[in-house]
Amino acid sequence: MAAEVDGPLKRVLVPLLLPEKCYDQIFVQWDLLHVPCLKILLSKGLGLGIVAGSLLVKLPQVFKILGAKSAEGLSLQSVMLELVALTGTMVYSITNNFPFSSWGEALFLMLQTITIAFLVLHYRGQTVKGVALLACYALVLLVLLSPLTPQAVVILLQASNMPSVVVGRLLQAATNYRNGHTGQLSAITVFLLFGGSLARIFTSIQETGDPLMAGTFVVSSLCNGLIAAQVLFYWNAKAPHKKKKQ
Repeated sequence: MAAEVDGPLKRVLVPLLLPEKCYDQIFVQWDLLHVPCLKILLSKGLGLGIVAGSLLVKLPQVFKILGAKSAEGLSLQSVMLELVALTGTMVYSITNNFPFSSWGEALFLMLQTITIAFLVLHYRGQTVKGVALLACYALVLLVLLSPLTPQAVVILLQASNMPSVVVGRLLQAATNYRNGHTGQLSAITVFLLFGGSLARIFTSIQETGDPLMAGTFVVSSLCNGLIAAQVLFYWNAKAPHKKKKQ
């Protein structure tokens, strides 16, 4: 009976959440406090949870813009710098063959971020520029993922993530401060990004051991924390209604 249960359970957990030796350690030898294997299980579980959550994390922001038919309060420069950072993480991780659970959210966040960038331009009356942005970005991404791009360029792109994240978040923070409110910025999206970046510090250390990746998420967490603090501070602040021209 135990063997019958063991088979399906093992197929689910190995290698998605645990290497076979850890599965044996925990579920065959019943060493439930084996710290190295528990770290792997926690890291893989968190990583896959973050990837799954990233499918929806920016949708509240997209729907808020669409519902208001306005992108007021969003800094286009901040959105574009975030897109650069996400692209760097994704290209760097694919090039280095990191496990999908350690970077997969970058792919889904990238798709949602480029959508937000398009919507910001669209609701500013610059739809043609938005379409051009989509086309140009797709072309750049294809080049970066092709063998034509030297590894040194990929490493440089990943290294640029930290300044991109810092400058991008500071631009958004400055926009919030100048406006005295957070406009159409979605609180749900902000808090999910903050929580996800905190969890990614642990998973990037555990799964990749790459200090560049871990450092990027430390900086990202600090910057996302700043925006989250502003959302709380300006919680009851409302954007002033624009008077219609007579």
